[in-house]
Amino acid sequence: MSNTKIEVYVPDYDPSIGLKFEWDDDPVISTSFQKNEIIISANKDGLVSLARHLLMLAQDKVPKGHHIHLDEFSGLEDKSVPLIIEKH
Repeated sequence: MSNTKIEVYVPDYDPSIGLKFEWDDDPVISTSFQKNEIIISANKDGLVSLARHLLMLAQDKVPKGHHIHLDEFSGLEDKSVPLIIEKH
């Protein structure tokens, strides 16, 4: 089994600025809800960008309750189901 190392730059959380999300060059992410399941489909740039967003949210300095809100106006493809990911 071979391993591939992927390095992802994650900006430090700054409470005076809030969450700062950076996208790769050509992200494509779509979401849908089918048969009681949430489906997230993405190309490589979309998956890496989403991983970066999740790692940003996971930082210790990010307070509980902060969230990522993605929809067709903020990162998702047209006709995607809005997606909110909240830090618990």
